[in-house]
Amino acid sequence: MLDIDNLAAQAAAIAQTLNITKYDIYGSAVDSTSVQIDNGEPKQVKASQRSGVTVRVWNDQGTVGVTSTSDIDPEGMALAMKTAQEASYFGNKDNIPDFSPEATMPTAQPKHRKVEPLPVNDLIAKLAAAEAELLAAHGAIESVPYNSISQTDSDRFYLNSDGARRREGGSSAMTYLYTKAQEEGRRPRSAGAYRVNYGAGELDLKGCVAETAEKTISHLGYEKIQTGKYTVVFSPEAFLSLIGAFSNLFNAQNVLDNMSLSDKDSLGKEIATPMLSLYDDELHEANISSSTFDDEGTPTRRVPLIERGVLTNFCTVRGRRSGWGRSRRAMPILGQKLR
Repeated sequence: MLDIDNLAAQAAAIAQTLNITKYDIYGSAVDSTSVQIDNGEPKQVKASQRSGVTVRVWNDQGTVGVTSTSDIDPEGMALAMKTAQEASYFGNKDNIPDFSPEATMPTAQPKHRKVEPLPVNDLIAKLAAAEAELLAAHGAIESVPYNSISQTDSDRFYLNSDGARRREGGSSAMTYLYTKAQEEGRRPRSAGAYRVNYGAGELDLKGCVAETAEKTISHLGYEKIQTGKYTVVFSPEAFLSLIGAFSNLFNAQNVLDNMSLSDKDSLGKEIATPMLSLYDDELHEANISSSTFDDEGTPTRRVPLIERGVLTNFCTVRGRRSGWGRSRRAMPILGQKLR
């Protein structure tokens, strides 16, 4: 893992040379491997090493400049901080960001862990066995056109000129299987499932195969649905997609940009049925790739967004900087910060 104390000392020395008094740095590094197969043979094997660092510098006028780099040696950091310093004089004077007031507060105990990655040949063998089991589950299952096993090792950090120092690392793995089934005289049917865990060797492939087969077979022999009223139960994935379609209701950046159905006075108002409560729970025990701090060093926590239909918090969705784990995370934004 990166020596954050050495990086902080390096950044402080560069800042002093450039007469920079206020700055922060967020970075991440990700190593990943993934495989896909077709009829038992490797279809695609990918490996990548990605890293990114985002530097923010405030000038004496209070405006901020932002730059990014993948180079954290002294020369690369010096260039990034100098570029951010120059950009700060062209920074937006409206809604100027500041350090998080919680960037130096204690974070939750990290629950993620590092897992030794499996060799590529082992990943291929596991996926080929899962494919073969699915093809044998029912005569109508012709292929498993979409499939994958991936494993990722990640490190991330945050530091600022006020003394904040944060770092964490972890591993995650995922597999998904998606079938194609064909019955004579009927349209093709498909279904899929996925599993996640800390390491590829810990993935529940048996359970993934069983769920995919059950879903696929349940779609066979379909009949027309009679016109009428039916109770509908959304799958978790479908419900998340539905929530995402209305996410600008509680997205702070959308509110600031006047691109939301909400405004800064919407906090405390009813925006949904009292039966709906929505929370951003980054530290939920089922979240394999959870983070104990966000891109600005704020400790993550369970944040109520909608409680019994009432809008209780705005949030910002990760995307401005490169991170690890899921690409979207919500972080709390206090109402007074928008006023």
